[in-house]
Amino acid sequence: MALGSNLGDRAAILARARAAIARLPATRLAAASEVEETAPLGPVPQGPYLNQMLRLETALGPHALLRALLAVEQAEGRVRALRWGPRTLDCDVVLYGNQKVDLPDLTVPHPEIANRGFWQRELKELGFDLEGSVARDQRAE
Repeated sequence: MALGSNLGDRAAILARARAAIARLPATRLAAASEVEETAPLGPVPQGPYLNQMLRLETALGPHALLRALLAVEQAEGRVRALRWGPRTLDCDVVLYGNQKVDLPDLTVPHPEIANRGFWQRELKELGFDLEGSVARDQRAE
């Protein structure tokens, strides 16, 4: 899963988000990539982001995980006022094992993997071998 922040004390927000995610029921934070600063995406002028990818082990299903992550975003003051706008915290379910999910509010693998080089670098750092838009966990083989 991916974390991003470009408002407030970005590093502190990511640290609090990691801690909150590690406390989710039936969930363990197995690994975290290095934090990387990136330029914003989209048409809205805004400051740079701090981004990080997390590897989770969880018994939560993909949709339950998304709901829990949205609660973590909200706890950090996330306001969804402008698409592609600045945010205190953005949490994305990027991969969920080898599962594919296609729901109105959740698509896994995340459809933007191919467009986000920083996600690709961070996933590789966590041991994922990206093939197309689907990743395989190298350690699971």
